[in-house]
Amino acid sequence: MNEDKDRPREDILAANDNGTAETRLDTAVLTLAHLIGRQMAREAFERLSAANDNQQAPKADNDQEAR
Repeated sequence: MNEDKDRPREDILAANDNGTAETRLDTAVLTLAHLIGRQMAREAFERLSAANDNQQAPKADNDQEAR
């Protein structure tokens, strides 16, 4: 986890940072991309979970195999 310590935090701004429109746009685009990526990952995970439903169906009272 040393990689996290080496990266500068996004919420800390340098004292001489004027917050140009380009910088704010880049931050907004990256934030949006992260959110979209997370949503896509959630949806993909839900599809995998639904496809691997290995639970047995409840048995009916008049089960033919019991005879």
